[in-house]
Amino acid sequence: MGGEALKGHLDLLLLTSIEAGARHGYAIAEELRRASFGTFDLPDGTIYPALHRLSEAGLLTSEWSEDGRRRRLYTLTAKGRKALERQRASWENFERGVRGVLTLRPTR
Repeated sequence: MGGEALKGHLDLLLLTSIEAGARHGYAIAEELRRASFGTFDLPDGTIYPALHRLSEAGLLTSEWSEDGRRRRLYTLTAKGRKALERQRASWENFERGVRGVLTLRPTR
């Protein structure tokens, strides 16, 4: 998927992938790739700056894991959960509108 199509939706995808529990960047990327059937095969240069930006905005916290390999684990904050709820509702409204338009058929 091209970068232009992803704009405005990356935060929603990242927050959703972290919603179920703490994840490190590589696991987030893998989950997005798997869940989207390869549509969202995002490079590190897209994922990590966005995770840092979301952390700086207070939507995520992060800590280092020491499970044999040092990795930063990201978790949603309460503010992040609220932001995810708003973004999800906005997306569902947008999707409903697009689906309505896509089902239009020419009249003769």
